[in-house]
Amino acid sequence: MDEVLTCENSRVKFFPIMMYAMVMGMSGLTIMYQKAALWLGFTDMIGHLLMMVSTTLFVVISLIYLSKYIKYTPMVKKEFSHPIRLNFFAAISISMLMLAIIYKEVNVNVASMFWYTGTVLHFYLTMYTISFWINNNQELDHSNPAWFIPVVGNVLVPVGGVGFASQGVLMYFFSCGIFFWVILFAILLNRIIFHHQLAVKFMPTMFILIAPPAVGFLAYYKMYGVIDVFATMLFNLALFFTLLVAFMYKNFIKIKFFISWWAFVFPLAAMSISAMLMYHETKDVILLSLSYVMVGVTTMVISVVMYQTVSHVLKGEICVQE
Repeated sequence: MDEVLTCENSRVKFFPIMMYAMVMGMSGLTIMYQKAALWLGFTDMIGHLLMMVSTTLFVVISLIYLSKYIKYTPMVKKEFSHPIRLNFFAAISISMLMLAIIYKEVNVNVASMFWYTGTVLHFYLTMYTISFWINNNQELDHSNPAWFIPVVGNVLVPVGGVGFASQGVLMYFFSCGIFFWVILFAILLNRIIFHHQLAVKFMPTMFILIAPPAVGFLAYYKMYGVIDVFATMLFNLALFFTLLVAFMYKNFIKIKFFISWWAFVFPLAAMSISAMLMYHETKDVILLSLSYVMVGVTTMVISVVMYQTVSHVLKGEICVQE
């Protein structure tokens, strides 16, 4: 990360908004280990360490991107009007919402600051993104699972929002996220099956298919505190997509490194947390085994992604023009 901080001014110009996917990934890993300490008996030191890493990463990336906005405003505006890169701006608000979840049991004031700011920003980005889709003709080839981030990402708001907002407000975001998950998934399935395949660099975003039902399950439990039929359906759908991407592992193992590799991490962490919560509520030994497997797999994947990221930063292959 020190190398990112010293990225030359000429490379700041090409610092991508997708870098916030790193914060999403590290924050997901942090929450996973916080819950593993609570439900599986892991040491809580890992969660505390990762909390500091996630926070630092968010601050560093935000400062660099702010510098880009000040020095190269047209480049930022170009990204904000790009049909694919636009979706990753919501990774900023998602990162804030995840940091709110991380800090909620540590410092409620810091958590509330992240949650309120992240919620307002995400509300704006959802409205802007959908307006952008309506006002501009979209090519089917532009569609990819990253479309879930700005719109379906609304389901994350209730996860950290209990105690900060009313049930009605939380249910509003949950309803919007679940509705557009169904709509966008139908569009993406149509594209993937009947039209051109995803570009190689966006293949890792297939993992994002896991996130909506996994996070939806967590949000529903946070709001209502029950594991009913609907919650179980969400969990099982998250499990299905996890098994699907595992079954398709050959599609991912030979992909050249892109920053989109960070799309691997957050959904796996969300599934890990969901499995641990389901075990905590049901005491099913199969779910206990699944929890350990998911924690292990997520840790292994982020280790590989982190190694590749640092390696490519040192080679000067990150902040460059595509």
